[in-house]
Order: sequence, then structure tokens, then C-alpha cells
Amino acid sequence: MRVLVQRVARAEVRVREGGSHVRVSGAIGRGLLALVGFTEGDGEGQVQWMADKLLGLRIFADADEKMNLSVAEVGGAVLVVSQFTLYGDASRGRRPSFVAAARPETAVPLYERFVALLRDKGVQVETGEFGAMMDVELINDGPVTLWLER
Repeated sequence: MRVLVQRVARAEVRVREGGSHVRVSGAIGRGLLALVGFTEGDGEGQVQWMADKLLGLRIFADADEKMNLSVAEVGGAVLVVSQFTLYGDASRGRRPSFVAAARPETAVPLYERFVALLRDKGVQVETGEFGAMMDVELINDGPVTLWLER
């Protein structure tokens, strides 16, 4: 499981629905944008660990301007967007291979479980739409971007 985390001032994901029609699927103010990908062999252990890790990250400033607070401690939210391309391999040729990305029948339940675990911990969670063509807009605060893998 891989997650690219960005601390954001705001973020929004819009789903393209044919033609020029677009609808907002999820939007947050201050918080974390989590781009999430799964690979074959991922399971409950990875999802549980990643949910705890994400919510425990101390990457928000305290009163002394030190990265010392979690998203929950600052009253922030999390926007979770599925992104199988995190498992893209571009080491050969010019077209990435995505064979390491989990198939939808494996990834969808893991994605849904990850979102549920975050919500169960009392944090506001918004989402994109699994498998949809999406536009993600964000203002990276810092910028702060971290790569998490389990």
C-alpha cells in the first residue's frame, strides 16, 4: 500500500461525467490529501497500519511553529483519492506498466476499509470516486508532501 500525503490549505476532487459535465465528489479545507494505491498482497494489516500512520502524522504547526500536531489536533479533514498509478513502473520504455497495481476486485474493498477506518477515528473524511476520471485541485500548505509505504 502506498500513500502520497500532502498537507493542504484546501483540496477538492471533481468527477468527470462525460462531455463537459463535472461534479464535486469531495472537498476539504485545512487537512490532508491522501492519494492511495494498493498492490496485490495488501490486506487488513497494511490498511490498519496506514490509517493509524496517516492520522498520527505530526505535520501541522503548533504554537511555536514546529511540526508537532496531527490532523485531528488541528481540527482538519482528510480527502482520500484512489490512485492506482502510484504503482506505475516507468523504468523501461516510455509507457508505464501498472501490473503491480491491485485489480479493482482487490483494491475497492481495501479502499473502502481504509476510508471507514479513518472515519471511525472521528476525522472528517471526503473521497473521490474509485475508478473514475477525476480532477484534483489543491493548495499544498508548506509545501509538505510525504510518501508512505507499507
